[in-house]
Amino acid sequence: MSKTVMVIDDEKDLVSVMKSFFEMSDYHVVTAYNGTEALQKLSCNPDVVLLDINMPDIDGLTICKTIREHITCPILFLTARIETADKIKGFSAGADDYIVKPFDLDELVARVAAHLRRENRRQEQSTLRFFSDMVIDYSKRAVSICGEKVALSKKEFDIVELLSVNAGQVFDRERIYELVWGLEGDGNSDTIMEHIRKIRSKFTASSSHNYIETVWGVGYKWIG
Repeated sequence: MSKTVMVIDDEKDLVSVMKSFFEMSDYHVVTAYNGTEALQKLSCNPDVVLLDINMPDIDGLTICKTIREHITCPILFLTARIETADKIKGFSAGADDYIVKPFDLDELVARVAAHLRRENRRQEQSTLRFFSDMVIDYSKRAVSICGEKVALSKKEFDIVELLSVNAGQVFDRERIYELVWGLEGDGNSDTIMEHIRKIRSKFTASSSHNYIETVWGVGYKWIG
């Protein structure tokens, strides 16, 4: 799927050139010639924003701060000249990089691609967690130990996800049942004991590490 680049600059000829160049590199491009138009088009959910600092209606720093309140994608400032103090202001406003005009279009596309790769790595890492010899992929709802997949049922994974995301926090059986099955579940908290037993059995088949600890008289916690 093509990545969306939002170009915000009042120099229409430059915007046209950038739009054509990015489209040749298989990007989808959304353009805006002032801050007001840019904010109106934010619903396009851009993957990266190229933003001119000197805009006619709303200055680039203000636009950057406003965009950053809604989306987390990389924001690259386009500027004719830049001093260190101005860079600090830009980074404080939420910018990720600066491109100094005039710039080489091949370098610009390469910079954008580098930021998108970094963003993809960040997103991928946020869905993975590593515990001793275990890896949990939350986006794929998969658990592996020493490279071997552990087959968990939906509810078993839901329990593992709840405990592992909140590692160290103790959950009593009633709370786990409420969060995993919901208030409308037709079972009871004793169900949790059986599911924890099955999860532990599957884990110990591949590892000697104890991932789920029983806190006697209280509940369970993930110890990683």
